[in-house]
Amino acid sequence: MTDAARHSLFEDVQGIAFGSAMAAFSVTILTHLGLITGQTAGLAVLISYLTGWSFGIVFFVINLPFYWFGYRRFGMAFTIKTFCAVALLSALNLLAPDWIAFARLNVAAGAVLFGMVCGTGLIALFRHGASLGGVGIVALAVQDRWGWRAGWVQLGFDAALFGLALVLLPDWRLIAWSALGALVVNSVIAINHRRDRYIAT
Repeated sequence: MTDAARHSLFEDVQGIAFGSAMAAFSVTILTHLGLITGQTAGLAVLISYLTGWSFGIVFFVINLPFYWFGYRRFGMAFTIKTFCAVALLSALNLLAPDWIAFARLNVAAGAVLFGMVCGTGLIALFRHGASLGGVGIVALAVQDRWGWRAGWVQLGFDAALFGLALVLLPDWRLIAWSALGALVVNSVIAINHRRDRYIAT
């Protein structure tokens, strides 16, 4: 069995760096296609679309209130790791436009690719005792408390956000493709991040 407490400092650093980088890349795919996602990241994407503000800055600010909850529920190490993951994702997102561009990306393939890349990044963070904050912290708390898989918990949160997006965004087809991406993310987590094998705290 693998436990976050058994990872060395180097392993945690590379795991958090990898997970944050994969998540940042997935957001680049997502926003290039004009899609949204669920959880706190989805709310940040929606706000960035509606206001023109940078996703990285919005995501960083939205997460600030959740760190106290993370500290109370999971402890200082988890909170520090999560803060670092969120800060790194936000910074990488600000740099992404200068580093990455897509000449052509099919929306269906992009939605699935987003889901796989994001899910992989989140699993890496979970296995190294971190998350991307916000709803992710709540989902991990629910999994720890009642044994409900974090991916399915997050899927429930996503439903409300997608309902809001249907009202605020003009193209329902992009919302449908976004739902596919969110389903892939949460399926990857639910299938591969099992509480009886990997503990986030």
